[in-house]
Amino acid sequence: MQRLILIGIALLCASLAVFAAEGDLDALRGNVPLLQERTPEPLYPVENQDLRRSRAYPMQPPTIPHKIDNYQVDLNANRCMSCHSRSRVAQSQAPMISVTHYMDRDGNFLAELSPRRYFCNQCHVPQTTAPTHIDNTFVDIEELLRQPQRNGGGG
Repeated sequence: MQRLILIGIALLCASLAVFAAEGDLDALRGNVPLLQERTPEPLYPVENQDLRRSRAYPMQPPTIPHKIDNYQVDLNANRCMSCHSRSRVAQSQAPMISVTHYMDRDGNFLAELSPRRYFCNQCHVPQTTAPTHIDNTFVDIEELLRQPQRNGGGG
């Protein structure tokens, strides 16, 4: 048994040595060799314009147009609901959360926010001023519908 463990450790060390010796680059790390530390990206400021952004496709969750630093969203409290709940929108003038957030998984309406929609950052995110590192070729649904139909040759 001890011999098998030693053989396993030796194989692991040999494979790591070969892997490290190749000097492979990992594009996810910014094309920095695997055994080198890379300089981290700066922390870009969060946009804080309170302007609604358009959505690019049906059912896209809206982005958060303001800072949410230090917002408490945990099992004890949800700071987002202090402005976006049904009972607070008249006073805050914030958009009310969708009625789908008050539905259970069977489609039944609840008096309170659904537990499965409680953690807002699962779907909604603030935007930063960070530059894009990868070209984006996304086409929104309106543009897609305006493009001429391509015939697939079916007849």
